Amino acid sequence: MSFLEQIEQFEQISLEEKFQAVTADDVALTLARDRLDGRDLLHLLSEPATGFLEEMAQKARRVTHQYFGRTIGLYAPMYIADYCTNYCTYCGFSAAVDFKRTKLTLAEIEQEAQAISASGIRHILVLTGEAPARTPMSYLVGAVEILKKYFSSIALEIFPMDEDDYRVLVDAGADSLTVYQEVYDRQIYKEVHPRGKKSDYSYRLLTPERGARAGFRAINIGTLFGLGEPRSEAFLAGLHAKYLEHEFPEVEISLSLPRMTKARGGIKPRNILSDKGFVQCMLAWRLFMPRLGLTVSTRESAAFRDKLIHLGATRFSAGSKTDVGGYASQHTDATPQFEITDERSVDEVAAMISKSGYQPVFKDWEIV
Repeated sequence: MSFLEQIEQFEQISLEEKFQAVTADDVALTLARDRLDGRDLLHLLSEPATGFLEEMAQKARRVTHQYFGRTIGLYAPMYIADYCTNYCTYCGFSAAVDFKRTKLTLAEIEQEAQAISASGIRHILVLTGEAPARTPMSYLVGAVEILKKYFSSIALEIFPMDEDDYRVLVDAGADSLTVYQEVYDRQIYKEVHPRGKKSDYSYRLLTPERGARAGFRAINIGTLFGLGEPRSEAFLAGLHAKYLEHEFPEVEISLSLPRMTKARGGIKPRNILSDKGFVQCMLAWRLFMPRLGLTVSTRESAAFRDKLIHLGATRFSAGSKTDVGGYASQHTDATPQFEITDERSVDEVAAMISKSGYQPVFKDWEIV
């Protein structure tokens, strides 16, 4: 059964009622098991599971050490263009928002690469708005060819593509793909994506599979917490990750936990995920999928991120800039997509990781 068919099945039932039916005994039985299924994930994300967070944390820590050791991978995001043709109601890059748009030249991309690589970062995440005419394939290939001179791993967070187009970028040197569904609730998805290609729910949902078939070695997915009901969104995102892990066992699957902030011209978050809820999602996902990568960005505060190291996180961004050209300062008037909260440098984040008893990893992959 495809994941789209699974989503359609869940649309016929009330996840809220399923969560309300969970008891403390259900959670205790789940925690006594080692191999978990979808029902167990539902138990761990339920309200009764909040009374078991310490037990969940201890088990999650053991599982993380077993599969990942005491390591935290580091990466940096690099925005190369902020043009967009979509009208997402929550995003500062939306086509409905009037601001000066920016796109780096290939020479400017190289300057950014030099600035980022000087910090020690060797894994880069390249981001654009979703405007294929402004950032065509030739431009993206040129960017990847420059970046692979400076970085051992190049991840892409760009507009969704067909499988053959992704394969061109894999052949150019990109090895990882990040694509967020944003929200799994189809009705909310329609409301917050009223126009543009992104309004196609099914095409977006199937994007990670096209990327996996095209040859990306790693796929990172997630939901934007703040749009849909948090427990249901975390449940469906976890099932999506499990489906991808099963269908593409050779691909590294990761989940991110971005929490929505108020963006320029955007709507306010309608469903707030608390810090406690954030931790519960991380722990539930870790126990459900022991080999799952868990990525935490600088959207989260320094103090909060420091605690997450011990709770199953495997990957942190560091020294992040969310505006186009933010590292080499070619475009001082560029507008950030969102404001970062953890403003520490790469060295400061690495020192914190070491002080916490973990090893900061700058490089764990290279194309040969």
